[in-house]
Amino acid sequence: MSAPELSQDVVKEVESKKETVQAVKKCYRYWRIRIFYSIYIGYALFYFTRKSFTFIMPALVTELHFAKSELGFLGSLLAISYGVSKFVSGVLSDRCSVRYFMSMGLILTGVANLLCGFSSSMVLFALLLVINGFFQGWGAPPCAKLLTYWYSQKERGRWWGIWNTSHNIGGALIPLICAMIIRAFNWHWAMYVPGVLAIIVGLFIMNRLRDKPQSLHLPPVDLFKGTGHSYTKRGEEEREDSQLSLRENLIKSIFKNTQIWILAISFFFVYVIRTAVNDWVQLYLMERKGYSLMVAGSCIFWFEIGGIIGSLAAGWLSDILFKGKRGPVNVLFSLSIIVMLLALWVSPQSNLFLVSGVMFLVGFVIFGPQMLIGMAAAESTHKTGAGTATGFVGFFAYLGAAVAGYPVGKITQDYGWLGFFVLLGGCALITTSLLIPLWSKKGASQLLPSG
Repeated sequence: MSAPELSQDVVKEVESKKETVQAVKKCYRYWRIRIFYSIYIGYALFYFTRKSFTFIMPALVTELHFAKSELGFLGSLLAISYGVSKFVSGVLSDRCSVRYFMSMGLILTGVANLLCGFSSSMVLFALLLVINGFFQGWGAPPCAKLLTYWYSQKERGRWWGIWNTSHNIGGALIPLICAMIIRAFNWHWAMYVPGVLAIIVGLFIMNRLRDKPQSLHLPPVDLFKGTGHSYTKRGEEEREDSQLSLRENLIKSIFKNTQIWILAISFFFVYVIRTAVNDWVQLYLMERKGYSLMVAGSCIFWFEIGGIIGSLAAGWLSDILFKGKRGPVNVLFSLSIIVMLLALWVSPQSNLFLVSGVMFLVGFVIFGPQMLIGMAAAESTHKTGAGTATGFVGFFAYLGAAVAGYPVGKITQDYGWLGFFVLLGGCALITTSLLIPLWSKKGASQLLPSG
């Protein structure tokens, strides 16, 4: 008996399907790389334009005679404006093309930076920084949506972790770049250069970015990666969600979502810690350890490098070790913050190598939950609401950043550096307690198609 043979038509159909699969894989690979480097470069420029104000503050004191209280007020305005914008822009980014939304935000924040460079009055600075903060908020929610649409649950932690290093790279390089610009020219150019670069890169990413895979006639990423589950009931739920009004979407995705509220409050305390370490520890090292400005600054450099490695490690651990669950890594890293803060307090000033190493580990454990809490928020609702969820928790985060200004400074002034460390340790303990109930949670978007 002869072996059965496939008809020529069946063979052609099978070969055609194979060619289609290979074409989809090649197209997906190209666009995932293109989307990723675009949001990485774009968000780094958002951060550059946001932090450039921080590094012209000494010049504003000496040349424009701004008081430290006035600079603190301007910094708080920028943080509050940015925090409010993250929520507003998160909602808006779920309703429009993230490609144009993110690129226009970067272009407009570049324009605001340029105008700040021409300013000399307190009132004008305040107005322009509020405008700058508003357009700054157009960066993170679109990135969250694109990472959710183009990368599946089981790999997203690693990609999100790499993307999260963009502002650590900026945090390490911006002081050097701004210092060189100010030395070569003046403080005005430290606003002009980031502004011009932001406009150029904004136009660049407008050309490079695309929205979700379906806009290029590609399948949803969960189908492409073979991680999709139920595409019947839950698929209908997401299609239903996409047709909800703005008010209904907010109520369903945010206000009735207990997990989002827990993540948002946790983010508040994480950002109190992160911003306080970033803004105050250099002064602590100078006053308590007796370090020079340059030596203390080098310790902050290691804090940022630790943040880069911590983001990458947190993403990898949540993907590989915990199979897409973000909760365990968030809890373990948050708990470790308490240990690292204690280590920084007791480290002997004579051992600069040890202090630098501790600062590296402080950055490592802080930037783990700083990255993963935002990702967990994006994954805790359907993909069409990822921008809104990210913006909502981001609003709470920058309320925490604002608290790290005057309130933390006041506590430090009244109770000394011990009060500073006790406060941050308490924030880490609260964060850990809040995140423990989310230990076993997996993101809702893992179970949802991105149609």
